[in-house]
Amino acid sequence: MVKIIRSTIIPASIEDVWDVLRDFNGQDRWHPALAASEIERGRDAAQVGSVRKLTLPDGSELREQLLTLSDVDTAYAYCLLDTPIPLFNYVSHVRLLPVSDMDHTFWQWEGRFDTTLDQQEAMSHMIGTDIYETGFGAIRAYMGLGG
Repeated sequence: MVKIIRSTIIPASIEDVWDVLRDFNGQDRWHPALAASEIERGRDAAQVGSVRKLTLPDGSELREQLLTLSDVDTAYAYCLLDTPIPLFNYVSHVRLLPVSDMDHTFWQWEGRFDTTLDQQEAMSHMIGTDIYETGFGAIRAYMGLGG
């Protein structure tokens, strides 16, 4: 199993960052890796068990399911159900913590997954850099906080 952890400090309050990240159906509004997001079966995006269908810019699709959501802990977890790439048993955790002396937010994004041996390096780079680290910069831009 591969484990990827990335973290950053966002120069905004935890409440403001959580307002954006909490929306399980809103990632397509700020992450450049996504063209569209849709919650299946008309469920509420905040309902544990809801499934989002994500469309990538090339038209391919993947599906993710919300496993946990906690406003108290400012955290959620989701898993990958279907994907066109060799990621198996993928589970991700998003966690926010306040940086209280500066009214900033610590954001940790963690993922664990299996893949074929020949794809470990490529999938690790894709998740850690192309998804997580790119997402950090994208949130800053979306919130008007600079790169």
